[in-house]
Amino acid sequence: MQAGTITTIGPAAGPPLRTAAGPSAAAESATAAATEAEYGDRAADSAPRNLEGPCRRADSPAISLVEFPLADTASAALLSRGADGILRYGNLSPALTELLDLQVHAFADREAVVEVGGGRLTYRELWHSASRVAGGLQEHGIGYGDRVAVHMPPGVRWVQAFLGALLSGAVPVLVHHGMPDGAAEKVIADSDADFVLGSAQRGCGATRSDGPRSADLPDGAAFIDDGAALNDLALLCYTDGADVNELPTGVELTNENLLSAIRSMVAALDLPTDGMRNLVLQPLAHAGGCVDQLLPTFAVGGTVVLAQGGAGVARAIAGEGVDTVAANTRILAGLLPELAVGRAGGLPTDRVVRISRSDQCLPVPGGAAADTAGQDFLAELCQVFPSARQWSVWGATETSGIGLALGPTAGPVGDVDDTVLGFPFGGTELALCGPRAASGHGELLCRGPNVSRRYWKDPQRTADRFTGTWFHTGDQVSIGRDGLVRRSA
Repeated sequence: MQAGTITTIGPAAGPPLRTAAGPSAAAESATAAATEAEYGDRAADSAPRNLEGPCRRADSPAISLVEFPLADTASAALLSRGADGILRYGNLSPALTELLDLQVHAFADREAVVEVGGGRLTYRELWHSASRVAGGLQEHGIGYGDRVAVHMPPGVRWVQAFLGALLSGAVPVLVHHGMPDGAAEKVIADSDADFVLGSAQRGCGATRSDGPRSADLPDGAAFIDDGAALNDLALLCYTDGADVNELPTGVELTNENLLSAIRSMVAALDLPTDGMRNLVLQPLAHAGGCVDQLLPTFAVGGTVVLAQGGAGVARAIAGEGVDTVAANTRILAGLLPELAVGRAGGLPTDRVVRISRSDQCLPVPGGAAADTAGQDFLAELCQVFPSARQWSVWGATETSGIGLALGPTAGPVGDVDDTVLGFPFGGTELALCGPRAASGHGELLCRGPNVSRRYWKDPQRTADRFTGTWFHTGDQVSIGRDGLVRRSA
């Protein structure tokens, strides 16, 4: 949309805040098409649109909001703009469970999940065991819309529990197993979880009952709920919090958010359907591990390989046919020295053809420093995995863990340094907010089909961070003429 166009940048509730009246929706669509044609090549200007109006709530001072048009023409061809201005994918499955059900039947005999030093299940076995967990939850009175906390270490059991909660019709609440017990219990209480699927040590049981906990996952007659819709809440994922003293905030992710993130990741990382084997090292209780790696791997009929520690990773690479490694910068940096030694001793790291590195934006302004990857790290990564194409994905829990990407199919650049975040991909659109927005500097705002609509039980924080369809990341960035986003110093 051009300057002067009607734009919804007001608070989540109440009437939208608008600039001067602009063209009709049809004219706006034609303008958008012309903009894509003119600016589709990233070598051209990204033609920011300068809109004078309040970036935040109605009681805030009016400052400049500048939108940047989507430059990814390949993604744009699969998207259409809704009445609310958000780009959306067409022909999505009605719900995540339906997409997974289709893949289970298509790839029934392929391995779905492997835990190094633990179990392994085919798609048929995983789906059957998860449906029995769902049936067991049903027998405990758990059903559509209830919250089920998943609080255990990553492994085959975690995947069974997560899928079982989904198939029961409940909303899984992801609780990181590495949290201190007190913090984990606060998250479970904040989510109003009706049931907890915990580790064998913690046990599984209802939260509103004094009955004994079971070391085993619930088990009942196989059950699959098929009544979910795109706009339904599908997952409750918690942020890391600004510091150790702040309770993480629950982020509501709908079926549309998850399915859009899956489709975006499959396309951006060029995931094959011939049986990829993805070593997922990111925490499954975070959006980057669950939404952006586990679910896209299942969506293409791949195998999720789970391992712990350097020795487990080496065993996975040596014995599980791993061709993809997914981790964040911190995890990879910690593993590289040990893997370099292993490679010198014959570890076949050259079998890995794909590295997906995912880092998250700061949870709030002034939060802990984000992970960064400098030239030395990238050079060492290339030495350890010489055959691998590399992707970097950057986002927030509120954006389903995605938003910006850099890599072979996501806009490589030659001067990558630790300030480079990437180009928007999928249906993600960007804006800058602040007095220097018109010159390409300001707070980064995102919107798209993968972006959450609100926080869980926190209307004030929702009003502060969500302005109309835009999510305020809290990160200060610059956006270049080619659309590349860099973190500001």
